Amino acid sequence: MASREDKIFGILGHMVMIALSVCALVPIILMLISSFTDNGALLRNGYSFFPEQWSLGAYEWVFQSNSGTVLRAYGVSFALTASGTAASLVITTLLAYGLAKKDLPFKGFITFFVFFTMLFNGGLVPSYINYTTVFHVKDTFFGLLVPGLLMSAFSALLMKSYFVTSVPGEILDAAFIDGAGEFTTMLRIAVPMAKPIIATIGMFTGIAYWNDWNNGFIYLVKRTDLYSIQNLLNRLMTNIQALVQNASNVANAAEGLAQIPTVTVRMAMATLGVLPIVLVYPFIQSNFVKGITLGGVKG
Repeated sequence: MASREDKIFGILGHMVMIALSVCALVPIILMLISSFTDNGALLRNGYSFFPEQWSLGAYEWVFQSNSGTVLRAYGVSFALTASGTAASLVITTLLAYGLAKKDLPFKGFITFFVFFTMLFNGGLVPSYINYTTVFHVKDTFFGLLVPGLLMSAFSALLMKSYFVTSVPGEILDAAFIDGAGEFTTMLRIAVPMAKPIIATIGMFTGIAYWNDWNNGFIYLVKRTDLYSIQNLLNRLMTNIQALVQNASNVANAAEGLAQIPTVTVRMAMATLGVLPIVLVYPFIQSNFVKGITLGGVKG
């Protein structure tokens, strides 16, 4: 039976988590409502949870002006997120499992080498030269996939720690005694037991790929058809800002600007960028608790 102190601590903990959840949800709700608000009403009254006038003008402008481009950008983002997350999990799992082995030759040196990359990197200019002249990823899909996000040293060390602490060595030894090889033991014993950490790292990697716009900004110069949704939204925002800055000097810019819901379209673009993650997250979250009780040392 829980003591009085435990009950008080539980109540306070729930109150803190509820407050943090509200702080995280309120901006998203306000962003969504603002995207459906009439641009003129938003300019007059500011942001509000109860807008004076509702409107689909922002979404109509985005899809009518860039319908094919938006759908193509979504396709690129989905393909990038799926392939990048899968490749990252394969590489990270293989490296982490190897580092978790006690008898790995030069284990200390390899672990230090992986950790060292968390502290220092080659810098933007050497990385750009390396990727464009050696790997030739400029203006290709690999320019979005490979640079900087394919594997995280932090994720590898995090998964390695999970293998060491949460995958009992006795089970792996039993698999070896039964005749299982290294890859069979990893795929059929270690990986299923490490499902929670794999799901967590997969979620973080997927979000990083989905939200990434820097690689497209740097490595896609001519192939704008390879823009992800984040790159496309960034370009649309840049175009709107250019119209705003030149509206007082160029008559055509002022005329074009008058047809654009400049404020609400920003909220619509942000909503389009974050909506898939919000929809997919509940399904990913269910995988966190699965696998926690899989396996275990019996006896």
